[in-house]
Amino acid sequence: MLTVNHFILLSAILFCLGAVGVLIRRNPLVMFMSIELMLNAANLAFVAFSRYLNNLDGQIFVFLILTVAAAEVAVGLAIIVAMFRARENVDVDEVNELKG
Repeated sequence: MLTVNHFILLSAILFCLGAVGVLIRRNPLVMFMSIELMLNAANLAFVAFSRYLNNLDGQIFVFLILTVAAAEVAVGLAIIVAMFRARENVDVDEVNELKG
């Protein structure tokens, strides 16, 4: 049977993979996917503890995190598209300022 420790271990592994993806990769799309992976790892931890403690507060936080993640993706993708149209390059290292 799976315990809360299994879910927390999986959540920690997913969070570490997301953090490595943000630190190593320079493509903004991959960075956004890594941030989403980190947010979903936090969601998994919230749901695991919520289930373990028989309390629904963790699941309410998951809905809030999903809302923030959706807004982050919408704004982030709009910035990436605008950056690509202006410079035809989306490398994070080459973009040091966002002037319009």
